Amino acid sequence: MSNFLLEPAPDFDQPIAVLKHCHGRIRKQLATLEKLLPYLPEHGADESARKAAQAVLKYFDKAAHLHHEDEEQDLFPMLRAVAQGEDAASLQALVPLIVQEHHQMDAMWQDLHEQLTAIASGSGTALSASIVQRFSQQYAAHMEREENVIAPMALRLFSPAQMAQLGSAMQRRRGIEPPAPSVGEAVAHLRTDYGQAVLDEAHVAADPMQQFTRWFEEALKAEVNEPNAMSVATVGPDGRPSSRIVLVKQFDARGLTWYTNYDSQKSRQLGDNPYAALLFFWSELERQVRIEGRVERTSVEESDKYFNSRPLKSRLSAIASNQSAPIESRAVLEHNYEVVTKQYGEEPPRPENWGGFRLVPDRFEFWQGRRSRFHDRIVYLRQEDGSWTRQRLQP
Repeated sequence: MSNFLLEPAPDFDQPIAVLKHCHGRIRKQLATLEKLLPYLPEHGADESARKAAQAVLKYFDKAAHLHHEDEEQDLFPMLRAVAQGEDAASLQALVPLIVQEHHQMDAMWQDLHEQLTAIASGSGTALSASIVQRFSQQYAAHMEREENVIAPMALRLFSPAQMAQLGSAMQRRRGIEPPAPSVGEAVAHLRTDYGQAVLDEAHVAADPMQQFTRWFEEALKAEVNEPNAMSVATVGPDGRPSSRIVLVKQFDARGLTWYTNYDSQKSRQLGDNPYAALLFFWSELERQVRIEGRVERTSVEESDKYFNSRPLKSRLSAIASNQSAPIESRAVLEHNYEVVTKQYGEEPPRPENWGGFRLVPDRFEFWQGRRSRFHDRIVYLRQEDGSWTRQRLQP
């Protein structure tokens, strides 16, 4: 009997190649087992037989179990999270079978383990040909299924970040600490698995503004940090988009309203292209709402009413700041504020270049985070007659 020699293994940055390499090692160990069957009756538990038995024991007592855990605890759940259609159906049919085979092969291994332990110690020569045959045949068919379906699917569906995640998990399972990624690389592995709630077509409001109001009230009850904060995205005449966070100050059947300087960048862009996109993200509730539509200015009366409801210092700041325009320093900005304070006192008037915008929505999308990135998304689209249709989108 010759000693079992290991081929160099691929690195864990190629986790599917590592799993295939494990299959190669399993096949060599199975070949060693099969060679032991005719060897033992002729030579007994000599040094070559003992070394062969020790090598098989070493692999199947530890490495094979790690291989099974790689699949059951990491590979299969990651595949289920991204597979769709025929891939998802294949996994649903195949994974339970593979896991069942793991258990069956583990049970057969317990019988072989006892016999090989005696051979390795030189105290026995019995090795069941029927168990070796069943063990080898089941492993061969098992590995063929994985190599023909599971491995190609993983190579096709996993992103580089997912491959890195799988490789790191396999390293840690073997007590190998993967090298610390740079901050830029670490970003790819930041993720939170959501699971607080669901979003079902049967339970959403027929009108998207009613659904938005419902969610906004829940955000208030949950004490979400600044639930009225929203991103406003606009597009300039050069086609370049820009976004910023503002606070919604009113919403009703007419749309969603915020206030700003009419000479600001977003105002100038809306003058060229009167369409915008809003985004609310309520992380505490694992929700976001995307709203798109045409933007119009609020009436003078609405702008006056809101301006006069603001705290005095906010009104003075709106007059003192020429929003988005360059300025020499903070000191100059504060000097401008002091000048305005002395000029207007307790009753500053609303500047003509300051007022409200209202987005009149024609599209709402409600997004509820779900586990394994299998999120709920329901979109509402306004029809020409003013009614709304709604439809589920894939995550």
